[in-house]
Amino acid sequence: MTKIKAKMEEEKQRLPKETNGQIHAVGRRKESVARVYLTKGKGEVIVNGRPAEQYFSADPYSNERVKQVALLPFEITGTLGRFDVKANLCGGGTTGQLEALRLGIARALLGVDPSYRSLLKEQGLLTRDSRMVERKKYGLHKARRAQQFSKR
Repeated sequence: MTKIKAKMEEEKQRLPKETNGQIHAVGRRKESVARVYLTKGKGEVIVNGRPAEQYFSADPYSNERVKQVALLPFEITGTLGRFDVKANLCGGGTTGQLEALRLGIARALLGVDPSYRSLLKEQGLLTRDSRMVERKKYGLHKARRAQQFSKR
């Protein structure tokens, strides 16, 4: 019984804590890192000082992708429009940054209410996607692409 209590206490310590009215969490995907600050508000998402739709505007479907990918934790927990998100993103491309933002938001929501864990875990939003680009090996063109074989 003591091991279970110790594990529960350890998990409580790992939850994001509220400081100065903000909850801070970090999300990562590929080479992207998202530092997310969650505050009570109207549902605005600010990324690197710009609205998320404007920041991801290189993609023609950016508005829909931001809603589908990044705001998914809010939809699942039923907190859409209750929190403002301020995020600093760096590294990687748009897909990696969006998914890093999603993980950061999901982790920050645990600081709001730890009971959201089961909902977010069920959808796989608390798991860091550890897949990375495979390195290029010497003697090959790319990570696995070898030279073309010639019989003659």
